Amino acid sequence: MIRFLHKVAKHFASAAQPQIHFPNHLKPARINLSLKSYLKSNPIKTVLLFSDLLMKKISAVDSYSLLYVIKACAKKSLGTEGKQAHALVIKLGYEPIIFLQTSLMDMYAAIASVTDVHKVFDEIPNKNVVCWTSLISAYVQNQKSYRAVEIFRQMQLHNVEPDQVAFTVALSACADLGALDKGEWVHDLISRKPEFSEDLSLMNALLNMYVKCGDIRKAKLVFDNIRIKDVRTWTSMIVGHAVHGQAEDSLRLFSALEEENKLRSSKSRGTTDELLVPNDVMFIGVLMACSHAGMVEEGKRYFRSMIEEYGIKPRLSHFGCMVDLFCRCGLLKEAYSFILAMPIQPNAVIWRTLLGASGVYGNGELAAVARSKLYELNASLVGDDVALSNIYAAKGMWEEKIMLRHEMTQRRTPGCSSVEVGKLHS
Repeated sequence: MIRFLHKVAKHFASAAQPQIHFPNHLKPARINLSLKSYLKSNPIKTVLLFSDLLMKKISAVDSYSLLYVIKACAKKSLGTEGKQAHALVIKLGYEPIIFLQTSLMDMYAAIASVTDVHKVFDEIPNKNVVCWTSLISAYVQNQKSYRAVEIFRQMQLHNVEPDQVAFTVALSACADLGALDKGEWVHDLISRKPEFSEDLSLMNALLNMYVKCGDIRKAKLVFDNIRIKDVRTWTSMIVGHAVHGQAEDSLRLFSALEEENKLRSSKSRGTTDELLVPNDVMFIGVLMACSHAGMVEEGKRYFRSMIEEYGIKPRLSHFGCMVDLFCRCGLLKEAYSFILAMPIQPNAVIWRTLLGASGVYGNGELAAVARSKLYELNASLVGDDVALSNIYAAKGMWEEKIMLRHEMTQRRTPGCSSVEVGKLHS
């Protein structure tokens, strides 16, 4: 790996990129300020400015210059430029600097190169908790959460004490796996450090873990024990109740949030700085709760409130929740009218929801429309045709059923199997 990086280092300055020039009067400290400023607003510009710096005055490059360009590469998943920056770290002798190594690990994680993340980690002689956390995070980020939990265990075997960030990442891995036993083990480790209970990000991760692992009782205990809650805290609990069929608890909690906001507004004399403004994810939970409880009018009210009061632009998920609400309550025509009025194209999930409900309530006309729309989206499945065929059979529409079966045989290759008869002889 090091041989390869040395080879590519010389190409960084000669890469075909638009030229952006530093003013001549800028000193290294000022140059780094420019790199850092663009890192926040326009990471690509950080890379371009760094490239220009290399061509003009490589002696002006220091560890902070490299740090900012590596972070820019991570933000934009620029693999080639990131590897070239890594080569410069080696060439300029900055390998012992831990914050550069962990930034390189983050960059390789961003381009889904976990093998390279581990190689950088292995080359660090004295690994601290930040190094271990970057490695664990890389595996979580690239959907390898089981390995992340294993590395978290290894970290402790190497007598490295986890900090709040390490625990947060480990809980994310447990949540992704739905591994309640492992999450409880991490929770036990956290409980041995009472000062960590004031870390809101960590407590939110703990709450999220219990929600995703299905233990709503413990999730509620964690929620109740969080002294100062933010929007993520409320969102996790509201969505958690909704996902697990506890619609009334979800809506009751949302009402409590609205009351909390009214109280804060009266104390702050009308300013909105301290308000916990609901986000789009929270409203998915609220609409899902309305759907599970069959609360049509409340669902309509919350949907309007989301748009008119909070200025949230509905996503497909919100429209899908509303269609599901109408369909669950047998309001198929209202569901169909709602779909036609959508400002964005309905996806296969929405049409399939209408198709399934049409089967339940025996509406062959809408079922045919939904199945036709799925076919137009190239998202039609055999089950969709079977559902419509069953509706035709239930309503005695035999000619339509026969025509549909004929279409199915024309469009789909019939399944087949083979059986070998007799014995093989040598």
